[in-house]
Amino acid sequence: MYRIGIDVGGTNTDAILLDEHNQLLHAVKSPTSLDIGSGIEASLRSLLAEAGIDKTLITHAMLGTTQCTNAIVERKKLAKVGVIRLGYPATASVPPYTAWPQDMMEVLSGRYALVQGGYEYDGQVLGEINEAEITALLKEWQDQVEAIAVIGVFSSIKNDQELQVRDFIHNAYGEGFPVSCSSLIGSVGLIERENATILNAALCKVIKTTTEGFVHALAEEGITSAQVFLCQNDGTLMSIDYAKQFPILTIACGPTNSIRGASYLAQIKDTMVLDVGGTTSDIGVLQDGFPRESSVAVEVGDIRTNFRMPDIISVGLGGGSIVRVNESGKITVGPDSVGYRIGEEALVFGGKTLTTTDIAVRLGLADVGNPSLVAHLEEDFARSVQAEISLILEQAIDKMKTSSDDVRLVLVGGGSIIVPDNIRGVASMIKVPNGGVANAIGASIAQISGQYEQIYIYSREPRESSLQDAREKAVKQAVLAGAAEDTIELVEVEETPLAYHPENATRLRVKVVGQMR
Repeated sequence: MYRIGIDVGGTNTDAILLDEHNQLLHAVKSPTSLDIGSGIEASLRSLLAEAGIDKTLITHAMLGTTQCTNAIVERKKLAKVGVIRLGYPATASVPPYTAWPQDMMEVLSGRYALVQGGYEYDGQVLGEINEAEITALLKEWQDQVEAIAVIGVFSSIKNDQELQVRDFIHNAYGEGFPVSCSSLIGSVGLIERENATILNAALCKVIKTTTEGFVHALAEEGITSAQVFLCQNDGTLMSIDYAKQFPILTIACGPTNSIRGASYLAQIKDTMVLDVGGTTSDIGVLQDGFPRESSVAVEVGDIRTNFRMPDIISVGLGGGSIVRVNESGKITVGPDSVGYRIGEEALVFGGKTLTTTDIAVRLGLADVGNPSLVAHLEEDFARSVQAEISLILEQAIDKMKTSSDDVRLVLVGGGSIIVPDNIRGVASMIKVPNGGVANAIGASIAQISGQYEQIYIYSREPRESSLQDAREKAVKQAVLAGAAEDTIELVEVEETPLAYHPENATRLRVKVVGQMR
């Protein structure tokens, strides 16, 4: 029995093969293609050709992809979205798309409607849904929107109105029409939750193309019976059907794959991880084997959201980062990079662009390309560049610390050859075998997760029964995502009392994980 893991990075697309004991059998790297898909196909083809295994024994295939992130950043391939907010007239002063970039609004259509509905902060009805109002709106939007986002005021306390509107939409447009409900995506905070829900709805076409392309690539190689999963941004996996409902959860899954892979390779559950790629370096923290989650609102494509995101810092430093010296002699490293063209443009490969990889080869830190092509570089100059690299990493690592103590750092990623042996603030640095493909390994060994978050009022529903309810709903999410129910276990409970609420209201978040079915 074998598993395949593929991770699409900005520079390389990595593919690895694991056996039933999670032992790495083979790994390949291919340059990431502009269309992403052909890069995946090339890596998959090389992996299978070099490994020479029986393809019928491949049981699982996992993909970590940047497609959704790229679509938002580049404003491409996004669906036309209609936004229905349940909360008129109470929320009319701040309409949907407030503070959005104008170009993004135009791509998504900027179409929205404020309708009756919603709840008060204590669960009392703010307004009843008017079915006739929704029906008339849907008739007006017929053939003008490709997905709809439904946002109810305080739906994080009660979401039955959102689900009711979803039913109205499916009755009008068909069961397969993409509908995103905010209570299933974001946290407390109307505007940020609404923004996350709109982005989720906008990604429906991208995720459909991505998943179908991956399945097609597998079929082209004769892999037709394997279960297919996509990576989530909490270091776990989800089924294709679940990914189509929540494509926004794939955003930032690349760094979390690397963090999970680093944990597995180093056999460490609590540490800081530095993943150096060709273009960027990502720094995250492992807590009990999973990436630490961000506790603040996160901007995605210049849009403020509050859905689940990992606590990651990215800096423009990688193996392909361009090194420059200005007229006054000041050295700059990055943030621009030669990216997937490093094999043509870096000096050690016969190119004309000075990169961090050239510096690493000149100082004897790496053995790639032709060292004689960088022999003309002065050692003092190379050391000065290395000092600049150290400074960039020191500053980023300091931002991730929760104390002034020196940290233990696990180093992974194909660009990790550029990292100096000593960095201030780092007590010890662990370089693991096969760290260059930690991202694809993280994708392959991941479990399935389920998470549920809601505001509970403990004076009405006791804490124990609230915890039980949240756990049952988290388990349901995990099963929908592809977990075997009898393997699911509770891994995290977070309770946040809401200040000034007269009845002891608490935001309760529960996370469970289980094995793949």
